[in-house]
Amino acid sequence: MGSYRMCLLFKRKFRVTEAGPPEDVKSIFRRYADGGTQLGAEQLRQFLVDVQGGGSETSLSDAERIVEEVLRRRHPIAKFTRNTLTLDDFHYYLFSADLNPAINDRVHHDMNAPLSHYFVYTGHNSYLTGNQLTSDSSDVPIIKALQRGVRVVELDIWPNSANDDVIVYHGRTLTSPVDLIICLRSIKKYAFSASPYPLIITLEDHLTPYLQAKVAKMLIQTFEGTLFYPESESLEEFPSPEKLKHRIIISTKPPKEYLEANGKNKRSNLEKEKDSDDDAWGKEAEDTAEEEDDEKSDSDASAINQDYDVMSCDPESCQLAAPEYKHLIAIHAGKPKNGLKEALKVEPGKVRRLSLSEQALEKAAESNGTDVVRFTQKNFLRIYPKGTRFNSSNYNPLIGWMHGAQMVAFNMQGYGKYLWMMHGMFKSNGGCGYVKKPDFLMNVGPHGEVFNPRAKLSVKKTLKVKVYMGDGWHLDFKKTHFDTYSPPDFYTRIGIAGVPADKVMKKTKTKLDQWTPVWNEEFTFPLTVPELALLRIEVHEYDMHEKDDFGGQTCLPVSELKTGIRAVPLYDRKGVMLKSVRLLMHFEFVH
Repeated sequence: MGSYRMCLLFKRKFRVTEAGPPEDVKSIFRRYADGGTQLGAEQLRQFLVDVQGGGSETSLSDAERIVEEVLRRRHPIAKFTRNTLTLDDFHYYLFSADLNPAINDRVHHDMNAPLSHYFVYTGHNSYLTGNQLTSDSSDVPIIKALQRGVRVVELDIWPNSANDDVIVYHGRTLTSPVDLIICLRSIKKYAFSASPYPLIITLEDHLTPYLQAKVAKMLIQTFEGTLFYPESESLEEFPSPEKLKHRIIISTKPPKEYLEANGKNKRSNLEKEKDSDDDAWGKEAEDTAEEEDDEKSDSDASAINQDYDVMSCDPESCQLAAPEYKHLIAIHAGKPKNGLKEALKVEPGKVRRLSLSEQALEKAAESNGTDVVRFTQKNFLRIYPKGTRFNSSNYNPLIGWMHGAQMVAFNMQGYGKYLWMMHGMFKSNGGCGYVKKPDFLMNVGPHGEVFNPRAKLSVKKTLKVKVYMGDGWHLDFKKTHFDTYSPPDFYTRIGIAGVPADKVMKKTKTKLDQWTPVWNEEFTFPLTVPELALLRIEVHEYDMHEKDDFGGQTCLPVSELKTGIRAVPLYDRKGVMLKSVRLLMHFEFVH
């Protein structure tokens, strides 16, 4: 019973009641229990095959394990006297996210293709604890990202004030620095805590050749045998994630290209003031890749205005330092010099990485979409947030994924719907951080044609989703968290994030004064590209006078959904799973 104060003098009392099983669950139980009150293991197995899409490989022992676990949790004494489930036990099983998950939780994609055949969980400015201007640099956000399964971390490396050591921070801002060696040691400790597949470190390099040599020594001494670098100067094809398990890969511009690029910038600065297009906090870069640096416009500005001269080393030290550092770079990045069309050319016998801002990608998608897809079939494309996202917000990742971009770099310390979508995509394939790109992005026709992201496509399949009910808020939140005077009024928003033709959001009716709302509403989603579709689910609490309160969210890859009745746990704004809050839903595909 919960009491809510009214008009300072009176109290309203509401009983927190557990909603019983939905009518669909009752009907299914009766059918498989042959009209009785107990469901045995063999009957449960048949339910798993028929309704849950378990297939003929679902064994009797699988069903017995479920029965045993449910009885252990609900009836620790009765488990010794019976081996069947009641209706309430059956409902408990269906509503348990760990026993009845909505998506696959194992690595099941082919992991033997080249790295460029995968979307990779990628961070941007991985060391920042908050915004892009004044927050602290630390190894803590790097650790959190690695524990979540992120497989690409980015470090901006700079000389310290004495020019004798290397620090990590966001140049030309008020962000505080952290020593590079601290970041590297934490990376070593947590690199494979969530996934055994390769970790890529992208370095935004602002160092003299002397310090580049020092970084090379740090990398070798810290990572030892886990560091992967090719025997030849450049790779003809990237190795597979399977082959590179428990290996760490370095990606940056080779020193020669770095020196040339920054030397050119230095000389141009002597002739004129810095162009506003190169200023991270000014106008954004134009659509040609020539005006895009390897990483991001804000780092461009930092490199151009550094306090030391990158060309100041004597020829001998340049020759000694550069080869040692260059040898460790497995994925070469470089600044394109002759426009976007030229930058996207696929070079025979050579693979590389190209970086574009989110805006440059949008412009490239308008005029060179198929060229981008063709480039990403063999080479890496990294997309990064525009320089004016001071608050560490993010952008729509689907544009990059539609064009085959492997590294869609995100500010993992932020939050919002786009970050929820990123989390959702990389729940795929057991959360290992590598998601095999759909075949249509890799296919080449008899005349060299590739997928055109702008083409109109027909519906491939239709997803039917039924939202039965929700529960757990009364356990995770105070009784007045949502409404001071009464229990919450919940509704669910549900829809698809995907290609433009598939994008849609719908909502249930609002259930008034219910901690355990029951909706029983069904929605239909026709999908033209189900391989890239994400099911967005949000629960909100209706507020008549203010902005509706947030009650939880999740984002699920449609390609990973298990059919049947499933428990769906919800997460907070930052992507942390709520302890008790979950929805009971039904998923079905219609071809």
